[in-house]
Amino acid sequence: MMEGMTAKTFHEEMIHHNRTDPHKQGSGLSDFILGAQDGLVNVLGVVLGIAAATNDVRVVLVAGLATTFAESISMGAVAYTTTLADADLYQSEREREYRHIVEAPALETKEIRDIYESKGFKGDLLERIVQTITANKDVWVAVMMAEEHQLSPVDRKTALKAAWVVGLSAIIGSLVPIAPFIFLSVATSMWTSVLFTAMVLFGIGIYKARVTVGKPMRSGLEMMVIGIVSAMAGYLVGVLLKVPPVP
Repeated sequence: MMEGMTAKTFHEEMIHHNRTDPHKQGSGLSDFILGAQDGLVNVLGVVLGIAAATNDVRVVLVAGLATTFAESISMGAVAYTTTLADADLYQSEREREYRHIVEAPALETKEIRDIYESKGFKGDLLERIVQTITANKDVWVAVMMAEEHQLSPVDRKTALKAAWVVGLSAIIGSLVPIAPFIFLSVATSMWTSVLFTAMVLFGIGIYKARVTVGKPMRSGLEMMVIGIVSAMAGYLVGVLLKVPPVP
């Protein structure tokens, strides 16, 4: 296949790759999973710990809801600032690459040649690829950003969207372990909350594997086990610091 590829088709594929970056396509899913998983696991740990320590449904609900909204705002803010930081990093490295191809074109050309030689290209085809890439500064820099730095363009406009997705998914995820305490006794709610959370984590893991890569059952089990084990830390703290009943 490599031998049949021309410099022209290679150039076209590079442009297509830059316009249909899979990182952009998967960022929404990543943001959703990040927020939902964090809300599920952290709030489950809090409500289990408070329930084990106090056996008071009112205290559990107050602590759970306070954690839900405080954490969702925090997670959204982190997603926002992280996206902007990624955009700043990309822009900084991009500007540096533009300077390099002006100040040291021979060295940058050699880096392009080394990159594609390591991929198996050689001879005239390799030289045509190098010539095609280095003939256009924008393509040249885009290739260096993707191949050398492993960085993808980040649209600053997506920062607010990422914040909303992470924040809302964190709220939705957090309500799952809280809900049983609204309707059931504390003891029953604890086990119901663990069961519901485990089921949702399992479902998220399966969904992630189906839309990305991996084995659905394995992904679901991994996410469920890691989440529940992490939440159990909160329960153990509650048991150790159990509040004695008021006489």
